[in-house]
Amino acid sequence: MDNFINKIIQGNYADIMQQFDNKVIDLTITSPPYDDLRNYKGYVFPFEKIVQELYRITKQGGVVVWIVADATINASETGTSFKQALYFKETGFNLHDTMIFRKKNPIPQIYRKRYANEFEYMFIFSKGVVKTHNPILVDCMHAGLELNETTYKNYSKNEQVREKLAKPVKEKKIKGNIWEYVVGKKQEDQEAKGHPAPFPCELVKDHILSWTNCGDIVLDPMIGSGTTARVACELHRNYIGIDISHEYCNMARQRVKRIERQPTIMFQEETTPIIRLVSEE
Repeated sequence: MDNFINKIIQGNYADIMQQFDNKVIDLTITSPPYDDLRNYKGYVFPFEKIVQELYRITKQGGVVVWIVADATINASETGTSFKQALYFKETGFNLHDTMIFRKKNPIPQIYRKRYANEFEYMFIFSKGVVKTHNPILVDCMHAGLELNETTYKNYSKNEQVREKLAKPVKEKKIKGNIWEYVVGKKQEDQEAKGHPAPFPCELVKDHILSWTNCGDIVLDPMIGSGTTARVACELHRNYIGIDISHEYCNMARQRVKRIERQPTIMFQEETTPIIRLVSEE
């Protein structure tokens, strides 16, 4: 694996991943070129093969973050995203969570008798039970208040009951599974403007902090503009990036170099897991 770790590799991801050892990847974050919506420099996408390889190379307890959406063809959404999620399960992955990536600044769309699409799915697949989760916390709306009827639902297997558990209301709670980001406006995201569909650095940061610890290996087999590798390097994770495009590989390498030239920042997480605090609007 020394030939691949902390490198951006040009080539067909399936051929390259076949050279990986079994059970070596802690986290994969990627967004495939779903439903042929864009031209990705000659990219080919044998979906079943990549899922099988991901299952083989993912560590027990490791996670795959699969960011997808559906095209609308002949007045109907394709449903490709759901078909892919079911195939991951057939291959052996758990569908750990179905999350939403909501864009705060979606591109205006032509009216087609449907509401404007503002989100993509983030399917969280795990190989067995998730081994690492460093939850992001947000402020509670009623933090510190003495609410007589504050309750939590008890998710028991039998009868669903409510119990009074919060008095007073806690300061923080675990963030929900709908994550919102501004797309393409921040300086770190402007670095990727030569790619047709980069995802925000903040999105990748939140997933890397959630599912890995320092020194873990993060893979993006469709690295594109290099966001995953850039953020992994910034957060002291090892990375592996693969792309068939010479142009995109060069872009990714340049973005990683910018991080490598910056002064080293020691993270609290290197001794204890860091919890990133975010305020909900």
